[in-house]
Amino acid sequence: MIHHLKGKLIEKNPTHLIVECNGVGYFVNISLHTFSKLPDNELVNIYTHLQVKEDSHTLFGFSERSEREIFRLLLSVSGIGSSTARTMLSSMSPVEIREAIANGNVPSIQAIKGIGAKTAQRVILDLRDKILKVYDIDEVSTFPNNTNRDEALSALEVLGFARKQAEKVVDKVISQDPSLSVENIIKLALKNL
Repeated sequence: MIHHLKGKLIEKNPTHLIVECNGVGYFVNISLHTFSKLPDNELVNIYTHLQVKEDSHTLFGFSERSEREIFRLLLSVSGIGSSTARTMLSSMSPVEIREAIANGNVPSIQAIKGIGAKTAQRVILDLRDKILKVYDIDEVSTFPNNTNRDEALSALEVLGFARKQAEKVVDKVISQDPSLSVENIIKLALKNL
């Protein structure tokens, strides 16, 4: 119903913002991902999703279309409501969620507050085919041909860390600075493991 808002940013908080469009102020619920992506300047363009219930109309905002798509896919899963979907997008980036679903990574989805093992499995079961159809396989794999990543993961496994746990930390380190050497990736990963 409301596709997007383009207007003046009146108020910006980690959970919501207020955007004024032609004299009307819209209260928009956002994730931490959107909060971090939004500039502090006055003019903003927010993609929205309007949720209509018997007792309320709630507007959710996203800095990117891809985040809105993931949000809508998550809402299609039984047991995932708007607040849980927003929590997921606050805990992981849309790319990380796509990657976790495509790879069937239950532990990373289950690590999100409020998501149990059954819900994580249901998310993967319901959305995996949709994610793989909509996005190219290369796009789903965040770090497809990164030899530094592979070497760092091998070293961490030799040191006794679990592969899944190490992957999550190494991917986070690399996403912050893709040009890091193997030694620096390992050093930063060890600080977070």
